[in-house]
Amino acid sequence: MIPAIGQTPDLSALEDAADLGFSRWGTAEVDPVTYETSRKGVFAGGDLQTGPWVAIGAIAAGREAAESIARYVDGRDMAAGRSPLVNENPSYRPIPEHEPRRSRANMPELTVSERAANFREVELGYPEEAGKEEAGRCLNCGYCCECFQCVEACKAGAVTLETHAQKPETLSINVGSVILAPGFQAFDPTRFDTYPYASCANVVTSMEFERILSATGPYQGHLQRPSDGREPRKIAWLQCVGSRDINRCDHSYCSSVCCMYAIKEAVIAKEHSGHDLEAAIFFMDMRTYGKDFEKYYERARDEQGVRFIRSRIHSISEDGDTGDLILEYADEGGRIHTETFDLVVLSVGLETPKQLVDMAHRLGVKLDGDDFVETGAFSPVETSRKGVYVCGAFQEPKDIPYSVMEASAAACDAKAVLSSARGTLVRERTYPPERDVSSEEPRIGVFVCNCGTNIGGIVDVPAVGAYARTLPGVTYVEENLFTCSQDTQDKMKEAILREGLNRVVVAACTPRTHEELFRETLKDAGLNKYLFEMSNIRNQCSWVHSKERDAATNKSKDLVRMAVARAQLIQPLPQPTVPVDSRALVIGGGISGMSAALGLADQGFHVFLVEQSGELGGNALRLSRTWRGDDIARNVQEMASRVEAHADIEIFKESRVTGTSGFVGNFETVISRNGSDTSIRHGAVIVATGAQEYTPSEYLYGNDSRVLTHQDLDAAIRAGDTRIAGAKSAVFIQCVGSREPARPYCSKVCCTHTITSALELKALNPELDVVVLYRDIRTYGQREALYREARRQGVIFIRYSLDQKPLVETDGEVISITVRDPILDRQILLHPDLVILASAIVPRDNTELAQMFKLSLNEDGFFMEAHAKLRPVEFATEGIFVAGMAHYPKPIEESIAQAKASASRASVVLSKKELTVEGVVSHVNEYYCLGCGLCVEACPFGAISLVDAPGGGKVSRVQEALCKGCGSCCVACPTGAASIFHYNDGEVLTMVEAALD
Repeated sequence: MIPAIGQTPDLSALEDAADLGFSRWGTAEVDPVTYETSRKGVFAGGDLQTGPWVAIGAIAAGREAAESIARYVDGRDMAAGRSPLVNENPSYRPIPEHEPRRSRANMPELTVSERAANFREVELGYPEEAGKEEAGRCLNCGYCCECFQCVEACKAGAVTLETHAQKPETLSINVGSVILAPGFQAFDPTRFDTYPYASCANVVTSMEFERILSATGPYQGHLQRPSDGREPRKIAWLQCVGSRDINRCDHSYCSSVCCMYAIKEAVIAKEHSGHDLEAAIFFMDMRTYGKDFEKYYERARDEQGVRFIRSRIHSISEDGDTGDLILEYADEGGRIHTETFDLVVLSVGLETPKQLVDMAHRLGVKLDGDDFVETGAFSPVETSRKGVYVCGAFQEPKDIPYSVMEASAAACDAKAVLSSARGTLVRERTYPPERDVSSEEPRIGVFVCNCGTNIGGIVDVPAVGAYARTLPGVTYVEENLFTCSQDTQDKMKEAILREGLNRVVVAACTPRTHEELFRETLKDAGLNKYLFEMSNIRNQCSWVHSKERDAATNKSKDLVRMAVARAQLIQPLPQPTVPVDSRALVIGGGISGMSAALGLADQGFHVFLVEQSGELGGNALRLSRTWRGDDIARNVQEMASRVEAHADIEIFKESRVTGTSGFVGNFETVISRNGSDTSIRHGAVIVATGAQEYTPSEYLYGNDSRVLTHQDLDAAIRAGDTRIAGAKSAVFIQCVGSREPARPYCSKVCCTHTITSALELKALNPELDVVVLYRDIRTYGQREALYREARRQGVIFIRYSLDQKPLVETDGEVISITVRDPILDRQILLHPDLVILASAIVPRDNTELAQMFKLSLNEDGFFMEAHAKLRPVEFATEGIFVAGMAHYPKPIEESIAQAKASASRASVVLSKKELTVEGVVSHVNEYYCLGCGLCVEACPFGAISLVDAPGGGKVSRVQEALCKGCGSCCVACPTGAASIFHYNDGEVLTMVEAALD
């Protein structure tokens, strides 16, 4: 017999040691702080002190004992500043909800007969696959064992011994306002047993699929499925997982973003696929309601071949042999289909995590029933606690442009509260004196970026670096994991100073996002920021040639060679400054214009507000209530009263802007009123000219008084119109003038307005029959509650298609509407007393204003922002901003948020005493100038004008503050007199020659 004896400390080596104390369990007794035993100079820890325990405890005790020994040897107090080790997190990391239980793998053992008369190991160990499976059972619920392998593994240097040793800290800071922007978490579909996300490797969430598509993801951007690495040929997206569902997840709201990201993922997946990938999106309503979203949807369907199937999938089955996924569904006609897919993507919704709910309660901020921060339609970023503001998905699910815009809106309100303290904590950034390199030979430093695996996974970065070392003028080359990281910026600065570099070339990603970062580093190193050139080896090499590694590497070398050739010729450029007029012009006196004016005036800036009519309020004057029930008329009246009473707002009613000149910080604009002109000076402009309701020419509108638009209906309800009181039935027709070839956009607010009006009619007459004829119900976000309530109250919804629009007729007495019901697959005949048309929102004629301020319009006639995500309220022309429905149709709360965002961005300009002008601008050699004026006509920004030449005649002169360096004048100039600093013929042609080498 061999008895199985439990672990116990082995004291045999200590039997003769004197003055050591032991417990009755045979463990050493030590000081809890210093780990010194009862014998001076002798220390103990680990199992000798605790008995059998975990390795991390032994490591911790060893480190504490080592600290004591060091102090003991130095003669220092061993206990000073120390306390007994305690576990600050006594509970282990929680096990994920619905985590399936997996049995432990059976350990292979010798049979009983094989164990006789030998000392062979009984447990034989796991085979490789079984070992991996057993290791995979670990849920990582323990804590760090201080092995420091993470320090060794972190190539970016983010984890160091110093950062590893950091402990939780509680900081107390005094602030005047708080902005909550903690975001959201994606819904976890593990709880759905009908969608076997937890057990089927080929069922992934949309967030996981984003990582699959990403060049920095698990497969370096190669499209493959998790189970076997095979490239899928057929992928399905299931919409509304964790949204619009009160049965399985209690999330009745729409998450607003899922339709668009599913379409985007399907399109990108088809681009990534090496064959003709079949992509299918299963949906209930396609909610592509944002600016240009509908066009993207149509392109995906008509040009990219993405299938859109109107059906909600009940369950997913897995083929146990292949890992393929089987979907069974019914189409609108009730026909049952069965399809097999290689991969299924669950389009998961957005939700507020529990820790944010707890945080809101601690802050005293009220949440609504869906655990989003409660705000008002006329105060979209104000929480229930004064001075605390919110933005982003913590307020309600929303997309990136809206979140960015709302962040600026929250900043606007915070700046208004803090306006008296503006500038008191500003620390001016200082730079070392700029080094004069005019007499130096070019000494070029080349920094090649791996961008993790984004570039380095495709491009042979060491080969590119080695090639750069052979190029003329290059004296230093360095390869970086992430060139844009702060530690690399510090290294770059050190290299510039140490190596005496006077030109820098970075081969990395796009200059659109990172060029200014590197230019700032040059300034920190004492170089002119224009002594910099960047080659984009990510977008133009590793991304577009991801399947051609050698070609991507060779092209990277070409781009670096071109950049180095140009770098030898570039010269420092000056950046002059211009003073700033701290007043602003707001064009439009509707809700957006008034909100923008108040946003600036409350910060202490003087505002000129121009309204073409005789009354402030715009379209809102013709509306009744918001979708949350706010009285629009009362709120607009209060807002107008505030505007008219504000000492810093100067109002021009019945006025128009008829002329303007100048540039950011220094505009001069002419306002015409009653035949007289007033010239004003200002530093920024906010365009909030609004939009208007489309006047239908279809569905008998204008020919029958019982056919109304939304605004007509609102006015009739407010007036107690007999047409409303006497009606027994009403039919709403959606998308009148929208989502059609003439206007291919969604007007965004119509579905919500219709359902709000339908519920209001039902409140006036519960017996009223209401039917809504729609193409997609787009009650996005928490507006979904209206849709659900309308169905509960008996409002009937019948879908129609663009090629089978409703037919509205009348014989003089009775209105007849014929529409095809896709579910019944038959024509339906309705005889309503009222027909309400959800007519489109169309832009005003903005052409004159756009030409005056050099602004862009999209093909639908709405103003174009500089960048949908990065600069959603700014025009390409600096100092000019957009707000409200002049930008795109939107509801009141979004219009106000965008107006506040515009005011916030404008205040960045107005708060400065002077602005630095960009150095890359056009200039005219007057010696060669003919004064023909072709450059004046070509300039899209009005930066060039003809002036009198000293010797007579005319020459062109550039206003540098207006110039954007686009080069249009250079192309138009017949003599070559016009050119662009930093992009002259010599520099550009040198790159061309280098490309051909």
